[in-house]
Amino acid sequence: MSSLELSAEVEGQRRADLGDGTYVNPVFAGDHPDPAILRDGEDYYVTFSSFESTPGLIIWRSRDLLNWQPLGSALPTPIGNVFAVDMCKVEDRYFIYVPIISTAVSPDPAAPPQIYVIHADSMSGPWSEPVNLGINGHIDPGHVVGEDGNRYLFLSGVSRVRLSVDGLSTVGPVEHVYDGWRYPDEWVTEAYALEGPKIAKRGEWFYLTTAVGGTAGPPTGHMVTVARSRSVHGPWEDCPANPIIRTWDSKEPWWSKGHATLFEGPGGQWWSIYHGYENSFATLGRQTLLEPIEWDEDGWPRAAGGHLSEPLPAPIPAASRRGEMSHGLQLSDNFAEDRFGIQWSFHAPAKDEYLRASLDDGLILEARGTNPSDSSPLTCIVGDRGYEVSVEAELTDGAQGGLLLYYSDRLYCGMGHDGTRLQSYRAGRDIPYWREPAPAAAKIHFRIVNDGNIVTQYYSTDGIDWTRHGLRFEVSGYNTNTVDELLSLRPALFATGSGHVKFRNFRYRTLQR
Repeated sequence: MSSLELSAEVEGQRRADLGDGTYVNPVFAGDHPDPAILRDGEDYYVTFSSFESTPGLIIWRSRDLLNWQPLGSALPTPIGNVFAVDMCKVEDRYFIYVPIISTAVSPDPAAPPQIYVIHADSMSGPWSEPVNLGINGHIDPGHVVGEDGNRYLFLSGVSRVRLSVDGLSTVGPVEHVYDGWRYPDEWVTEAYALEGPKIAKRGEWFYLTTAVGGTAGPPTGHMVTVARSRSVHGPWEDCPANPIIRTWDSKEPWWSKGHATLFEGPGGQWWSIYHGYENSFATLGRQTLLEPIEWDEDGWPRAAGGHLSEPLPAPIPAASRRGEMSHGLQLSDNFAEDRFGIQWSFHAPAKDEYLRASLDDGLILEARGTNPSDSSPLTCIVGDRGYEVSVEAELTDGAQGGLLLYYSDRLYCGMGHDGTRLQSYRAGRDIPYWREPAPAAAKIHFRIVNDGNIVTQYYSTDGIDWTRHGLRFEVSGYNTNTVDELLSLRPALFATGSGHVKFRNFRYRTLQR
């Protein structure tokens, strides 16, 4: 720790700021994919794809690009599977363009991918109800005001559509405008998948960054490519050094690096913000990375962070950042106040899922479904390679409640108790051959330790004397390349069957940095 003291670290969670004028990636540890960033004066705002987690689109604010504080949710009610958004400010109004893959809670569950917009007078909200722009079959919007003064959305593909002056409707058809840069066929990637178009203006040039190579799969797949034009109408010239960012070797610390935005930071320094998987820890999901950008003599961007394995100079010198030294969010919760939408989110919820939860000397969670797969558990994002979580559960009227490490409805592990017996879960199902000799109890304490993907479980009737569960798990395979879902392994509370479960004193503790 340097003479410039960092604020008290939140539960020992990983943070980028080293306090000595340098930082080390990730900037957002844990599952924070598809970062969308907006600069507004000295303030920077960022949000991420929230998929089916609800509340969704948590907005974060920073002034130094390293230490971020949450403002709240821009999408408190589910409207579908939320993919990569874009944020902008036009005049005095803020906009978030939101692509949706339809689910059962969508206005039209059978609709193709659609793009909505929400808007507000402040990034803190309140945000408007979502407005359907009528753009079908595209995701990954990227907003820009052209040299002609008109507003446009660039879309996956890469296509483009003009927006109305107020940004709440389209003007004219969706048109294909760019074929993308093609990498050599012998490169090992998941798929070509031209997506994530973002536009940055520097000098007389518009710079179009795109992602190709696929989001997961082989670690060398995802990459960042650049093209430029003096007009949003093209023609687009590909960067001769493409791709400017890529994982070239599986020995590198970060895999599948892509979906980048170029932006100007403090003091005129340019940066790229994007996501990647951590080598050996794909369970943590796509984490947010920040890399400095330099410009060559021909006006092309060059990534200047190397493999991101070493500390890099901070965007703002340490001596200038005394008021910007807190980062992150405490995960431990005594359920004394309603904090859903920041720390907790329901996985794959129904439209009125939040009605299941209430607070009364703890978190009361009404039971749903027959097992964790259809219970829409409450989850929280973690970014540490080793951690311990624990909670007390009081079981009522036949409900089973418990603590999980939850990737999706098809992949999770953990424990549940129904007052009579303890049920064990692994690989997304109950373990029929294992009967853990836990006692019958109306109150049960659970503890799960995940130390470098090795999971050890404990249970107790009083929270003092603990019994180690007879099985240990190795969970490095609980990731997107196993079940083809772009999620992460998260601590989760669930209640299933009938009745309800009252949870108290959820605790999170980091084991290693």
